[in-house]
Amino acid sequence: MTRPVSPNAQKVSSKPASSATKRPRRSKAEQRAESLEQILDAAEYLFSQNGFFGVTLRDVAQRVGIHTTLLHYYFADKRALFEAVFERRAGVTSGRRIEALERYEAEAGDHPTVEGALHAFLDTDLDLYREGGEPWMNYAAFCARISNTPEGAELMDKYFDPVVLKLIGILKRALPDYSEEDIFWGYHFVTGALMNTLARTGRIDRLSGGLCRSDDFLAVKERMAHFMAAGILSLKRRAT
Repeated sequence: MTRPVSPNAQKVSSKPASSATKRPRRSKAEQRAESLEQILDAAEYLFSQNGFFGVTLRDVAQRVGIHTTLLHYYFADKRALFEAVFERRAGVTSGRRIEALERYEAEAGDHPTVEGALHAFLDTDLDLYREGGEPWMNYAAFCARISNTPEGAELMDKYFDPVVLKLIGILKRALPDYSEEDIFWGYHFVTGALMNTLARTGRIDRLSGGLCRSDDFLAVKERMAHFMAAGILSLKRRAT
């Protein structure tokens, strides 16, 4: 004897199997946003390796797998693309460091220290690059490469001066007996070491026979603020 099939069962069985797993179609805005991110990722990597003048729009297009004319839909020229690559992450790193410095300033009250301020400034950035994976590591190398170029310096001034001046202000309060000149030189040496680290050239790897790795930002974080603080403290001029 055949068992009757319930109406509900018939209804389910007549439904196409593929409809349950069918994905919603992405909007044109979502497709454009995804294409833009792919272009920026490709340009970021290429600029980090070859600098501004070592990259063409055709290079970027080939890495993404699109025609060069599509790049002009998003960017007027290579300079516009370059600035967009810089700006995409600049606000994040600058904002996080400002917050870290303000938090440290509130916690330290009337007794800030050089090392404490440097930990807030340096560690926050090193953690962001380390935890952000390859895209953020590429951005770190990109900033390091272009930081001493005319096209990069203008963007550095625009996006990073506020956080640098915030650090300088805390250092001045931590070092009331130090000249302003020495404090600025101290920052100059700090940022030079930071940029050299972010560049990940691999030189320290070769010199140390693999004992140290240029991409080991955790090892850098454990040492840099302490080392740099001692250097800045040593700048105080002594009477002769």
